[in-house]
Amino acid sequence: MSSRSTKSPTRSKVAGLTPARRRALDILTQANRPVGAYEMIDLMADEEGKRPAPVSVYRALGYLMDNGLAHRLASKNAYIVCGHAHEAEEPVVFIICEQCGEVKEATSPGFARELAALVGAAHFSARTRVVEIAGRCARCEGK
Repeated sequence: MSSRSTKSPTRSKVAGLTPARRRALDILTQANRPVGAYEMIDLMADEEGKRPAPVSVYRALGYLMDNGLAHRLASKNAYIVCGHAHEAEEPVVFIICEQCGEVKEATSPGFARELAALVGAAHFSARTRVVEIAGRCARCEGK
């Protein structure tokens, strides 16, 4: 399985982003950790403290997810920048440290084949292919 910590998305994907979408992407990239939508609202506030409407933030996050620039971590109810060059249909595994909060994104051709076989055998049409694995990273385990 190929594993990488989250990092900046490719420049070609960010061309043409609206200011709100670009700001949301910048926040996720700089945070380098999962960010909840309401925390995002606070972080997107302007110099005068004016906060964007929640619907605007959810739309920006939805756009980033739809275009492969961000992922939603259901277990954290938060969003993270996509730090792994993978195809939209490729299954993604998030390895989440419950102690320090580090998140690694991983993919595996073997896992993709096995998952496709399971989904096909069930005659199921998958909309998402995300697995979240929680535990402790080597650093927090003291290894």
